[in-house]
Amino acid sequence: MQPKTDITKLLLDWKDGSDQAFETLVGVMYDELRMLARRNLNRNSGSLTLNTSGLVHEAYLKLADHTRLGLENRGHFLAVYSKVMRNILIDMARSRAAVKRGGDLAEVTLDDNHLQIDAQAHELLAIDDALTQLTELDERLAKTVECRFFAGLTEAETAEAMGISDRTVRRNWTKAKTLLQKFLN
Repeated sequence: MQPKTDITKLLLDWKDGSDQAFETLVGVMYDELRMLARRNLNRNSGSLTLNTSGLVHEAYLKLADHTRLGLENRGHFLAVYSKVMRNILIDMARSRAAVKRGGDLAEVTLDDNHLQIDAQAHELLAIDDALTQLTELDERLAKTVECRFFAGLTEAETAEAMGISDRTVRRNWTKAKTLLQKFLN
């Protein structure tokens, strides 16, 4: 992995409109992005039809045209990339839920795999609803969850990405988990 200063420079170059900087950044961070995608897939979708590389590439396509994001560091980049991945998975889950309710008129025979996918899609949508409630209540708590849970950042990386102290991250993380549990029950 490149030193953080190289990543920061690439982020600044990308912000200034350099498509090459974004391509280089994704190349440098590709292994971490695949781990991030694997984590998101394992936590959120189980066996949906998108694989790790596919999720990284889908997120790449969504982010490639957004040079004005103002990402400041590696942690911030990973948090945003993770959020985009999560949104892709949520869109897929919504699509599956629409199909389940008759949005797709093709007749199918359900087996255990279909039931598992439908249950996972329902669970992902419930988590997204809970996170939406948390965002409405306290946006900083929701960003902490995105960094810690979805992006897999450490307390220190989350603090750096959000511009707050480690201690504040700990407090936010504890409070956010409690609230999410309440919203999910």
